[in-house]
Amino acid sequence: MTAFLEIDHVDRVFPLANGGRYVALKNISLDIQPGEFICLLGHSGCGKSTLLNIVAGLDRPTQGGIILEGKEVRDPGPDRMVVFQNYSLLPWKTVRQNIALAVDQVYSNKSAKERRDIVEHNIDMVNLRQAVDKRPSELSGGMKQRVAIARALAIRPKLLLLDEPFGALDALTRGSLQEQLITICQENRLTCLMVTHDADEALLLADRIVMLTNGPSSHIGQIIDVSIPRPRNRLDVVNHPDYYGLRDDIIYFLNQQKKAKKRQLQFPVIVTGKALEKSSLNLGFMPLTDCAPLAIAQEKGFFAKHGLTDVNLVKADSWDAIAEGITSGQLDAAQMVAGMPLTLSMGMGNRPPLPTMTALTLSRNGNAITMAQSFYAQGIRTLADFKDAIANNSEHTYRLGVVSQNSMHNLMLRYWLASEGIDPDRDVQLVVVPPAEMLASLKAGAISGYCAGEPWNSRAVAEKAGFVIATDVDIWPSYLEKVLGVKEAWANQYPETHLALIKALMEACQYCDDRRHREEIVQIISLAPYLDCNPQYIRPGFVDPYDRGTEAAPEFLPSYNEFYVNKTNCPNRIEGLWILVQMARWGIVPFPRNWIEILDRVRRTDVYSEAARQLNQPGLEPERSAFTLFDGSVFSPDNPIKYLQQLEIKRDIKVEEVQIDSVPVPVA
Repeated sequence: MTAFLEIDHVDRVFPLANGGRYVALKNISLDIQPGEFICLLGHSGCGKSTLLNIVAGLDRPTQGGIILEGKEVRDPGPDRMVVFQNYSLLPWKTVRQNIALAVDQVYSNKSAKERRDIVEHNIDMVNLRQAVDKRPSELSGGMKQRVAIARALAIRPKLLLLDEPFGALDALTRGSLQEQLITICQENRLTCLMVTHDADEALLLADRIVMLTNGPSSHIGQIIDVSIPRPRNRLDVVNHPDYYGLRDDIIYFLNQQKKAKKRQLQFPVIVTGKALEKSSLNLGFMPLTDCAPLAIAQEKGFFAKHGLTDVNLVKADSWDAIAEGITSGQLDAAQMVAGMPLTLSMGMGNRPPLPTMTALTLSRNGNAITMAQSFYAQGIRTLADFKDAIANNSEHTYRLGVVSQNSMHNLMLRYWLASEGIDPDRDVQLVVVPPAEMLASLKAGAISGYCAGEPWNSRAVAEKAGFVIATDVDIWPSYLEKVLGVKEAWANQYPETHLALIKALMEACQYCDDRRHREEIVQIISLAPYLDCNPQYIRPGFVDPYDRGTEAAPEFLPSYNEFYVNKTNCPNRIEGLWILVQMARWGIVPFPRNWIEILDRVRRTDVYSEAARQLNQPGLEPERSAFTLFDGSVFSPDNPIKYLQQLEIKRDIKVEEVQIDSVPVPVA
């Protein structure tokens, strides 16, 4: 269904007197349908009124745009009418004259009688007949606001915009006007966008409540669907079984944002443009094909270009070694599996919480699920075939390797198995095996298959030890893979160094996705400091068509290794939420009720955007929307707990607030 109003990737940046800039809104995307009532809710300073002014055409976005019925909004117009909190009435004109002012301006082509009839109709609609000849100074606050509403509705706008219109009124007057507004909107099928700070007002009026995070870089934190049926009145809303749950979600969100504001004041993001705090870094990486951006940043001089003149790339033999290097401080930063910054921050297992962040996604895709060649000889070609093999061999439990519990390899293998009704904890056994040991374990029969990155799948195919039953492109195109991870405290201590590191790697990622460089990159990363392997194992999917080791001809997979294209580098919060959901699904970590706080701290789109701005790169964020995986399952970012509860194969779901600070931030 085509949206009536599209708010399309809107940013709003204000220049500061000192030459700096204030990012008020960041990547606001929202589709509104005809007749829908949307409430914008959040703390003061989160950009609610700024966004409303942009929709009204009273302000312009720095990036993105507003589309109303297929046309871009560039200026104010009679198709949108704003009702302000301060009424905005002309004090020398009467009620009738204030309303007529708008009608005469918009309907100048109508006769005087027609215009007069419109004015009188709207006076009656808001019950102001007894005050038609009074001036604003003679009216109560509620009556003034009714005049403003009547003036707005008199020109029959396509979109009614309300900026906390009842905020200054007493409770009794506010309640009366809210119910009048409900009636008017329903009778006229009005589409409304309203700013409010009142949870109960939003629940009474809205079809959806769009909750904005704190500024700077305010974004949509959560959207709540109000399932309470219409027509509504206050008593029906309060007595509805969903009321307290919905209200609790709103209040919890607002309290979390209050807590986040305290942390922002304690640890502000500093981007000064001063000299780097340090130029010597130890960066950890794993010898896999997707370490290419780190190798290229070193070999092609991108680190040095950005002032990082002494970068030591430290090769690790396992993802546990990477985690230990970051925890101990031996590594300043590292290539990480996508879930590691989240699990380090939340204290997975017996580790104490270590706030860790990523402001850069280094790669997407590049993984596959490889099964032993003996399965192929038995006629197994698909996941359904593998399920039959499990059923026919009930006395033997197949063991499958994953590189880390907090890796996408683990989560995607589990998701893939569960999609066919295979319980990954009961029907098979998953074991953690370092990537470099996968092939040897497969050959020795210690495991029956594995999910890993390249070159270990292509090497198994080349050595006739296994075949690829599925790639990550088959399961989730543009699948999140490796990220750059640093301790939050390190980033706070060395903000300029952190930014320089991100910029160097962003340029390296761009270099890696220029396919003219791929032959050169194969030769570089095959060298001893990096993968130390035969280049033929790197080439499939990276340069050459991908060979699955089956009867099928090798196929060209242009997206099998992505480093820059398709908005790869943005540390998308929605992908982080999917990781949290899947980890909770399998009991790896509890699902954090404060997931918005955790994602905002761990997946730092604000730092990424600043780096992109300094490089004159677009820095675009992906859509904030639901997405569908290969099995048709739809993941929505706004109700992750409901999504978890609907999954058929899962462990007992634990939902709890997760404290990721070693020293708690006090909450007033």
